[in-house]
Amino acid sequence: MTRFCFLTIACLASISSAQVTFEDLKKSPGANWLTVAGDYQGKRHSPLTQINTSNAANMVAKWVYRMPKAGGLRTNPIVHDGVMYVTNTNEIRALDAASGRLIWAYKDTRAKKEAVNRGAAIYGDRVYFVTSDVYLVALDRRTGAVQWQHKYGKIEEGIFASAAPLVVRDKVMVGVAGGDTGMRGYISALSASTGEELWRTYTIPAKGEKGSESWGKYVDYGGGGTWLSGTYDPDTNTLYWTTGNPWPDFYGGDRGGDNLFSCSLLALDADTGKMKWYFQFTPHDVHDWDAQAWPVLVDLPLDGKMRKLVLHANRNGFFYALDRITGEFIRATKLVDKLDWASGIDAKGRPVELPDKGPTPSGNLVCPGVRGATNWMSPSYNPATGLFYVVTLEQCDIFTSSSKTPIPDKNFSGGGAGTKPKDLGQFFLRAFDPKTGKKVWEYPMTGPAESWSGTVSTAGGIVFVGDDDGQLVGVDARSGKHLWHFNIGEGLLASPITYAVNGKQYVSIASSTAIYSFGLHEPVQAVRLPKIELK
Repeated sequence: MTRFCFLTIACLASISSAQVTFEDLKKSPGANWLTVAGDYQGKRHSPLTQINTSNAANMVAKWVYRMPKAGGLRTNPIVHDGVMYVTNTNEIRALDAASGRLIWAYKDTRAKKEAVNRGAAIYGDRVYFVTSDVYLVALDRRTGAVQWQHKYGKIEEGIFASAAPLVVRDKVMVGVAGGDTGMRGYISALSASTGEELWRTYTIPAKGEKGSESWGKYVDYGGGGTWLSGTYDPDTNTLYWTTGNPWPDFYGGDRGGDNLFSCSLLALDADTGKMKWYFQFTPHDVHDWDAQAWPVLVDLPLDGKMRKLVLHANRNGFFYALDRITGEFIRATKLVDKLDWASGIDAKGRPVELPDKGPTPSGNLVCPGVRGATNWMSPSYNPATGLFYVVTLEQCDIFTSSSKTPIPDKNFSGGGAGTKPKDLGQFFLRAFDPKTGKKVWEYPMTGPAESWSGTVSTAGGIVFVGDDDGQLVGVDARSGKHLWHFNIGEGLLASPITYAVNGKQYVSIASSTAIYSFGLHEPVQAVRLPKIELK
C-alpha cells in the first residue's frame, strides 16, 4: 500500500472538515456531486444554471489532470467542497476541483489483479472505493490515510470488483463482477464504520431456493454479476440493483428455464437485503444482454394519476417503465430501430421472441448486437423537459454457440459474437418521453462505434455527452441542437458530471488517460500601463 500527500499540512487543513451526512447525499447534486449518479434516484440532473444554452458556446478547458499509467478510465468523479475524488485500477486520487492540482494519492500495491474501476463513494469523513481483488477500502478523505480494508469476496471463486460503492445511511453497498467466467453474483452491505458485512443477497438462488427450479446445470456458477452501482428510494428504503447475464453466456442448452435472477432488476430492503420484488427483462438470455444499466427513479402522471416509476433502458433493445413499489410491468417501447429478436413485450412484461434468433454453431445475425442497444453508459432525466436521455447503438452481430462443457473460472462463454465486415454500427443520443415511451429527438454521432460514455442533464437546458469521436458535446435538452463541443482526442469510456466551486460551474469527464474540467471563458481584464514619455 502506498500513499502520497502532495500538499502542505496547512493546505490540507483548509480542506473542509464538515462531514458528509445521509441528508447531504439525499439532497445532492448541487455545487457538490456526491454519488456516482449525482443523486440516489439516478437522474443525473443538476440544478446548476450558470452554464446554459445562451453561453455554452463560450466554454473552454479549465484544467487537465493526467492519470499516471491510465489506459481506459471509467471513473465517475465525486466532488465535495471543492475536492474531486477519482479512481483508477486499485487507486484513488484527490484533486483540487478548481485547478486539477493533486492533493493526495493512494495506491493499493497489495492487489495483484487488475480491473477497471468505476468510481468512489463519500460519507462522513471517509471516501470508499473497491480494489479489483474484492476489498472495500475506507480512507480519510482529507489525507488519504487508510482507515480500514475489508475483504468481501474471493478471486479464487472467479469474481472481482469494479463498481463504485453506494452509501445508504450507515451502509456501503458493493457488488461483484465475473459473470462471464462462471461465478455466483451478489450484493453486499458493509458497515460504513467498520467494514463488517451486514447482509448479502445472491443474484442466483442456491439449489432448493426459490428460483433454482428455473435452472438446469450450472446454477452453482450461474453468473448474475453486479458490477454496476444501484439506485435508492429513501421514502421506501428500497435499493434497486441490476444483474448480469447467465453463464455460459451464449449456450443455454444445459441451463433450461428462465435462469432467475439473471438479466433482472432487484428491489431490495436496504436494511436487510430481503428481495421485495424482481423483474426479469430477458429470460434465458443467450445474447449476453446484461441488465447492467441504470434504473432511474421518477414520479410521473400516467393515466390520470401519479405513479412511482423506475425507468430502464435495456440492452435487449427495449425501454421499460415499471411500478417501483410493486414491480408491475407498465410499458416497453423500442430503443433502437435494429431490433429483430422479438416482436415486442407482452402484457406481463415477457418478450415475444421470434424463431431462429439464437446463437448457432455456424453463426446467426441478430439485432441488437452483443454490446446491446445501450449499455452501462449513464442516462439522465430532466424534470423540466420531462425527457429521458440515453446513448443508443444501432448495430447487429453474428452470434455463435458452442456446447463444449464449460469449466468455472476458465473464461468460457459458450460461444461468442462479432460484427460483419464494415457493419460497426452507429451511436445516437436519444431523448424519450417516459410518459409515452416515444422518441422525441435524436443526435447522431460519427465515429468508430467504440464509445461507452453517457450523459448529464442540467437546469441550464443542456445535455452533456461524450460522443463517439472522443468529444465532449453539449446539446439543447429540448431539441437536441448542437451547442458546443471539445475534441479531447481519445476514447471516452466514462460519463460527464457538473459541479461548482466558489460560484463557478464546471463540467468534467474522464477520458481514457486523464480528467478534463471545463467552464466558461473569463475575459482577461486589460491592465493600463503608465505612460512613458521619451525625451
